[in-house]
Amino acid sequence: MLRWLIGGGREPQGLAEKSVQTLGEEQTQNPYTELLVLKGHHDIVRFLVPIDDYRFASAGDDGIVCLWNAQTGEKLFELHAHTQKITAIAAFPVSYACEEKYHMILTAGADRAVIVWDCDNGRQIHKVSCFHSTVKCLTVLQRLDVWLSGGSDLCVWNRKLDLLCKTSHLTDSDISAMIELPKNCVAAAVGKELIILRLKTSKDGTEWDVFEVKRLLDHQDNILSLISISDLTFATGSHVGELVVWDALDWTMQAYECNWDASLHVDPQQEIKLSHSQNKISIQHLASDEKCVFAAVGKGIYVYNLQMKRVIAFQRTAHDSTVLHITKVPNSANLDQLPKPQKKGEKGAALRCSVWSLLLHLDAVLGGRSTPSPSSQPFPRGIKRALEMTWNLAQQFKLTRSSERQLISCSEDGSVRIWELREKQQLTAEPVPSGFFSIWGFGRATKQTNNTAKKAPESTTVYSLDLTGDLIGHSSAVQVCWKWG
Repeated sequence: MLRWLIGGGREPQGLAEKSVQTLGEEQTQNPYTELLVLKGHHDIVRFLVPIDDYRFASAGDDGIVCLWNAQTGEKLFELHAHTQKITAIAAFPVSYACEEKYHMILTAGADRAVIVWDCDNGRQIHKVSCFHSTVKCLTVLQRLDVWLSGGSDLCVWNRKLDLLCKTSHLTDSDISAMIELPKNCVAAAVGKELIILRLKTSKDGTEWDVFEVKRLLDHQDNILSLISISDLTFATGSHVGELVVWDALDWTMQAYECNWDASLHVDPQQEIKLSHSQNKISIQHLASDEKCVFAAVGKGIYVYNLQMKRVIAFQRTAHDSTVLHITKVPNSANLDQLPKPQKKGEKGAALRCSVWSLLLHLDAVLGGRSTPSPSSQPFPRGIKRALEMTWNLAQQFKLTRSSERQLISCSEDGSVRIWELREKQQLTAEPVPSGFFSIWGFGRATKQTNNTAKKAPESTTVYSLDLTGDLIGHSSAVQVCWKWG
């Protein structure tokens, strides 16, 4: 079952400048058809956090934290302790090196408190209220079994809420976002600065220290989004539309894009260059699949290819209002990671071989490759017919791995939209001899021109970001969306 969990709340701001792309009533490429409304909050829902394979938590401006069963929509617990709105939330997974074998969530509020909850019984485990300002972000470093709180300073805590160490006052601005980096480092967004901090601990884990390593001052305005792309790279987006891709090891700039103007009709064979626009160019959110960075810029969505270091596809007006959040749909399973069948003669080997062969056949069909029918393969007689029917269905509907190229966006206008990044091969035009006399056939063409004219047309890859579905269910702004199943 495919489900979408969406948080929203306030009324959309502003009117649409121009109509956006729409779909008809029959959305054949939209797999999300079931609508389940979860009621439990009285104000804007700003956070959705997965806890495990079947539970998630929601929180927002009413100060309430709700735990839900994502399969049934049942509200498991309603947690009350914060007196003001929730400003940050993070899940703390089970640590098998620790005595406590239960899932925890951390919540921070505008009441300057951080609370640790037991997800199994909904009880409050610990609470700390010694902060000088509101905690705006929480980050769990699972490898070190510690968590960080960011506000006017950065604090390092263990599971029991013991303060291990903290920084001094960093700047006049608060920490708005943090991500983990290699070598026990953390990147913290503070205003328009990006501060690299390193954690240091003794061998027995009794002494901790956190200290500043470097400050990156390349942004011209406040950083609104900070994401990890891979173990080697991360990215930031600012209020004035600057996208910066960084090296996670030496913190050098790898790519930079700041010109977002989709008002030009650009030849798809040319590099898409974008220029400044004063009308909502802020990067509200970033997402990545390690190959591309997807940027929510104003009302539009842009796909920035990390290898080409340029925008390869975009929708200048993806929504009628500002895009608040974008989510990349997780890739499908890789068959190379599945367990292979055992040797012949072992118990159940025939069935495992048949299932494995079917997976390989479906993988070929889903990937667009040609593959022979199972009827020509040595499957056991008992399941051969079922395999043939499955194979024929896959051929008939021409299934594709659309989930590997899908993106979901939500906006202030209350809409949630499904996009697919598509590519196609386009033949380049054959070269034409230039010059006045060449038009009439006079003169002698150069040898290079003749050789060029004889070459076969080359093909280039053209990308497009196409709307494939609308998820209708909200009447006000949608703050966040999250994929389940």
